[in-house]
Amino acid sequence: MEMRGVIFDLDGVLCHTDHYHYLAWKALAERLGLPFDERVNDRLRGVSRMDSLEIVLSLGEKQFTQAEKEQMAEGKNRRYRSFLEQMGPEALAPGAVDVLRDLKAQGWKLAVGSSSKNAPLILERTGLEGYFDTVADGSQITRSKPDPEVFLLAARKLNLYPSECIVVEDAVAGIQAAKAGGFFAVGIGDATNAPEVDYSISALAELPILCQKLNTAG
Repeated sequence: MEMRGVIFDLDGVLCHTDHYHYLAWKALAERLGLPFDERVNDRLRGVSRMDSLEIVLSLGEKQFTQAEKEQMAEGKNRRYRSFLEQMGPEALAPGAVDVLRDLKAQGWKLAVGSSSKNAPLILERTGLEGYFDTVADGSQITRSKPDPEVFLLAARKLNLYPSECIVVEDAVAGIQAAKAGGFFAVGIGDATNAPEVDYSISALAELPILCQKLNTAG
């Protein structure tokens, strides 16, 4: 079956806001007296906000009510969004716009598949919103990666089968989600080490050539 769609994870693939997440989670952890460093932050990549909070809270022994947890998550998100409001195209990964233009010119349908509820704001601030046919984000799903829900939703919104779509991910949980959903999984960054990855790239610029090869081979 010919491949026709490319679904991108957003943060870590097309742009980089990881440091903003780190600062916001670290501020919350420090307020609660919990240890937090880059290694803990790496465990949160590709994971929903509430699931990330559970990981952070597991660093301590104190128990919190659901209402308290929701208040913490909202406070973290407010701090994170305050950073996002100040970002611009400088946060884009090198070559991101050229890659999207090339794929569009090749006739690919493009989607974002992100666990983040802030995806629309990130797309707006980076100027990427006009390149995608659809967006599936954390506000539209109930299960985060490694569950494939967000990618399956993106494929449905593109009116494509998973087998017709390539997923580009930088997190191991994202690769696992892609494979669980029946997608061709392309890894970049940390995801190149995922055992389940179908193909690894060292830079986004390699993607249009790979996409051409996949359909030529098919």
